Amino acid sequence: MVIRARLFYNPTMKRNRRAKIVATLGPSANDNGSISKLFEAGADVFRLNFSHGTHAEHKSRLAIIRGLESKFNRPIAVLVDLQGPKLRIGVMENGRTNIISGQAFRLDLDEEPGDASRVALPHPEIFDVLKSGNEILLDDGKIRLLVTDIGENYIDTRVTTGGILTDRKGVNIPEALLPLKSMTEKDQADLRFALDMGVDWVALSFVQRPDDIAEARQIVEDRAAIMSKLEKPSAIDQLDDIIHLSDAIMVARGDLGVELPPEDVPVLQKRIIRKCREAGKPVVVATQMLESMISAPAPTRAEASDVATAVFDGADAVMLSGETAAGEYPAEAVDIMDRIIARTERDPAYRAILETAHPDPEHTSPDAITAAARQVAETIDAVAIVTYTTSGSTTLRASRERPLVPILCLTEREKTARRLVLAWGVHSVITQDVRNFADMIEKACRIAQQEELAQLDERLVVTAGVPFGTPGATNILRITRV
Repeated sequence: MVIRARLFYNPTMKRNRRAKIVATLGPSANDNGSISKLFEAGADVFRLNFSHGTHAEHKSRLAIIRGLESKFNRPIAVLVDLQGPKLRIGVMENGRTNIISGQAFRLDLDEEPGDASRVALPHPEIFDVLKSGNEILLDDGKIRLLVTDIGENYIDTRVTTGGILTDRKGVNIPEALLPLKSMTEKDQADLRFALDMGVDWVALSFVQRPDDIAEARQIVEDRAAIMSKLEKPSAIDQLDDIIHLSDAIMVARGDLGVELPPEDVPVLQKRIIRKCREAGKPVVVATQMLESMISAPAPTRAEASDVATAVFDGADAVMLSGETAAGEYPAEAVDIMDRIIARTERDPAYRAILETAHPDPEHTSPDAITAAARQVAETIDAVAIVTYTTSGSTTLRASRERPLVPILCLTEREKTARRLVLAWGVHSVITQDVRNFADMIEKACRIAQQEELAQLDERLVVTAGVPFGTPGATNILRITRV
């Protein structure tokens, strides 16, 4: 199925904002009606979380999304989120126990049910990397342990923060680079299934080092784009290399917030967004954005401010997780997020902040052309920048510039159009490649009108590369009047 530009346009689908919305599917959004409501409310990208659900369920949801593409004549991006390795303790006697601050507590390889003095930690590979003084967090940091001694098959600790400990709670070790690959056997099977389905983005969990991305790239090749999730403090130590090797980044604040002090997370979010923008890589801010809307029809004022802050920071997209996957008000959550983004982007301070953080163009012809397109569009009051692209690089450069006007991406490649849906300010349309300059201008004007981005006598700025269809060869800038 290929989406083509056509004379009919559904005005309810026009997004009056630049930052995008990622919505997670799950029990609350699992059929054509509910998924369609999310899209109509403002979802641009749908996330399939492979930590939950069966392959058959995910395949069914993808089929519904592709049906919506045809119905609304608009590319939709699909993001598969791989589970990654999960460190968990074993089971407890009677399912739970209370451990008290100050007491000794042992983690070992004994598979017997745990009690108030010990529990199994069935991950022998991490014993060698721990040191006395390291901290171990259980149950998302609710229980904290300080390592005092390490043996071949045990780790002795002192409880610094106690509480109720139940079966198979998660384990976090913030201060160690763990000898675990980002993809388990399950992830590899899930990834191959997702690629066969034809997804657009793959999110890698538990990325600690650049090699984790290289391993995934060998499987993915060019069948999908790779988004690295920053969940581990160890990844921050190699942030530049990870951004360079990734196609996009997700700031997974929930996991970062477990392993880092809470006061560090907002600062780190800004740093990651700034570096991604400098590199021209899309960045998604995720986790607990409108968390209260899982069970309430409206967000808290703090949550609304949190979404606005991510937009002010320059994020390409913000993500909803449980709010749409399992919440009671999934469409309402998307609608409110849409309204918060649109209102934030109308604020005069928004443009001032983006200008202050504007990265310098690289010393290349494509970057020079793209930077000039932004300046020209502002000078002549153009209503849109039109980019012709094959690989997507031309459009991503335009998005990096954060222009005042929408970016109309014209491409003949369906997968390119879908991937670019994630990028800030981009409106993708699939169309046949141009043959010459006259064809380039005619098509840009016609499609800009069809997509209600331009009216008669308004001006467009058009960028492309010659020879036409050559990836990354942006070397033309034209001004045209519709």
